[in-house]
Amino acid sequence: MTRTDTIPPHITGYPNVAFGGYVAGLVAARSDAETVRVDFRAAVPVGVPVRLEDMVTVTPSEMRLDAPEMPAWAQAQEASEAYLAQADAHPQPFECYGCSPLPVGKGIRLFPAPVPGRNLVAAAWVPDPELAGTSGTLPPEIVWSALDCPGGWAGMRLAETGPGLVTAALTGTLLREVKSGERHISWAWVLGGHARKVTVGVALATAEGELCALAEAVWVKPRRN
Repeated sequence: MTRTDTIPPHITGYPNVAFGGYVAGLVAARSDAETVRVDFRAAVPVGVPVRLEDMVTVTPSEMRLDAPEMPAWAQAQEASEAYLAQADAHPQPFECYGCSPLPVGKGIRLFPAPVPGRNLVAAAWVPDPELAGTSGTLPPEIVWSALDCPGGWAGMRLAETGPGLVTAALTGTLLREVKSGERHISWAWVLGGHARKVTVGVALATAEGELCALAEAVWVKPRRN
């Protein structure tokens, strides 16, 4: 029997396009590999049944990423506050499941911005219980969602690509359970690239420094006809 998935209509990165990290987490959870690479071949729509295997490629991979030193909780908080101040002054023309200041339950509310004196972006994040099951543990698609937007903002703010980047590939590995209601820090940095394509690293850890997940992502800016 053909398996289909319906991404809820509010889980978008761009209008009517499913949020990349969420999709990647769904398909990665079906793999037995510890580290998985998800390549996007087409934009995944929301609100309709789709065969994700027709739109993404899932392959076992290896994680060779070394994360730079985690910023302090206070630094991550200041970065998120700066993000929200900017979002309030200059609202985005669309809503993003990952990084828009949406009501609780409509997004994961992770707000990354540059950390002064460090070549990275960071966010302070306390996952809301609505994102977790009764156990309080976040499902893979939510953890992978938290590995998505920080990389895009690293590309836009640190590599100065400007807006319009989309997730082309996301390689991730989950190292420990992520619990709702606990303090976490997400940070991302640029590994290389140019104006239309950038590779980034992303890390997620508890505020005490226990690493929860690592990701390497490729973001691209589609050509406009």
